Amino acid sequence: MSLYNRRSLLALPLALAACGFTPVYGTGGTGTQLRGQVLVQEPSTQAGFLLTRQLETRLGRSGPAARYALDLTIDTSEEGLAINAAGDTTRFNLTGRVDYSLRDANSGTVVTSGKVQNFTAYSAIGTTVATLAAERDAIERLMVILGDQITTRLYATDLPT
Repeated sequence: MSLYNRRSLLALPLALAACGFTPVYGTGGTGTQLRGQVLVQEPSTQAGFLLTRQLETRLGRSGPAARYALDLTIDTSEEGLAINAAGDTTRFNLTGRVDYSLRDANSGTVVTSGKVQNFTAYSAIGTTVATLAAERDAIERLMVILGDQITTRLYATDLPT
């Protein structure tokens, strides 16, 4: 490694500190402020339950005195991707979209909101039981992906103090 590259590497922490970079889980970081302080909307569907479970895993489960409330609107759709010679669909694409809104629980003021979208797929080649298990697994994987995307966006939010 050249001397110039070493100097750049050593100066990187100083540059990050100068730009206002704060570690998410550091003192006063967004992750620390949100941990156990977000009450996720009560789920009404299987997908909602799976998404809520992932969000509570990442953000921590909150009590009734949570500082923030997270409202979710989940929309999923399924599309056939592959068709065999007999005309049977053998692969499905599952697309999910979540509109979210983080509100201050006391004032009701929206702190941040947004939309996340992603997809996953599953095979429908095996038996009916195997296809249903693959579909359930795909829904669970999709909700984990969407939950992680929401968490990442919430961590990037500049929360009011």
